[in-house]
Amino acid sequence: MLGTVLTRTAQRTVLGLAEAAASVAASYHRAELWGAEFLPQGPALLVGNHGMYGYETPVFFYLLHKLTGRYPIGMAERGFFRIPLVRTVLPWLGGLPGTRENAMSALGEGKLVVCYPGGAREVFKRSHERYTLHWRRKVGFVRCAARAGVPIIPFAARGVDESFVQLDEAFSIRLAEDPTYTLTLPVPVPLAQPFRFLLGEPMTPPPPEASDDEALSFRDQVAWSVQRLLREVQDG
Repeated sequence: MLGTVLTRTAQRTVLGLAEAAASVAASYHRAELWGAEFLPQGPALLVGNHGMYGYETPVFFYLLHKLTGRYPIGMAERGFFRIPLVRTVLPWLGGLPGTRENAMSALGEGKLVVCYPGGAREVFKRSHERYTLHWRRKVGFVRCAARAGVPIIPFAARGVDESFVQLDEAFSIRLAEDPTYTLTLPVPVPLAQPFRFLLGEPMTPPPPEASDDEALSFRDQVAWSVQRLLREVQDG
């Protein structure tokens, strides 16, 4: 009983500190989120681009909660859950290993689930790759939305990739079974670049029995929508 109480206290403390830090970052970057009217009352799968070092994610989650009153669930790189402290704290903050089973479970509970098909490849990109989508031929999020019967909400995040000045020094990082990524070191303090998040109109996934080609075609449509939103939020 005492252990449970201590765990819940630690969880509330960590969540409170994370929300405070996200609020400060949102103010520092003058963050704005547009298109919240496209979010349904029920579950949805939000799919978009990942910023450099994943720095924008807490701000995005903070704004979603502030505007909707709902805590989103994030599908995180599974390799991070091999790190002892991270695998304990991330679920407290709404992060779960990025598996189809976890996404289906959260959607079944009526949650907003955030998915970054580019994963760690987009997090550990170089400055010349700003806003490049590294989705390869991933269609897992398409299959997940189709089987759950939920819409996909494309979104774009602008500002984070310009916030970091990268140094020449680099080191390699390997996450579980994933390939080895080259991580460049940034200047410790990010620039006060404005963050802009833009949600798009809901997209209906193909039926669960769709062929691989149909799933890949829809994946391409979502990627195109994210790229269009990136252009719109830049021009706006």
